[in-house]
Amino acid sequence: MKKIIETTDDEGLLALLGEHVTLMCLNYIYTGKLTGVNAACVKLAEAKIVYETGSWNEKGFKDAQALPEGIWYVQLGCIESFGPAK
Repeated sequence: MKKIIETTDDEGLLALLGEHVTLMCLNYIYTGKLTGVNAACVKLAEAKIVYETGSWNEKGFKDAQALPEGIWYVQLGCIESFGPAK
């Protein structure tokens, strides 16, 4: 049986607006406060790139470095998975 996933305000990236999120992308992991979502990209404030996660059981990342300007855009097509920041 086919199931269609509908994007609504209470699920997906829209549900996480204003929250700190972690985006697992094709080559890198990004984390920051999700401040915008459109059909092409997401906007992160206080954005960081994660070079080393450390243990997933620990709070925070072992090596996450701030990106320039603190605002960063990530294309939706590059995001493999996402969720609330740890």
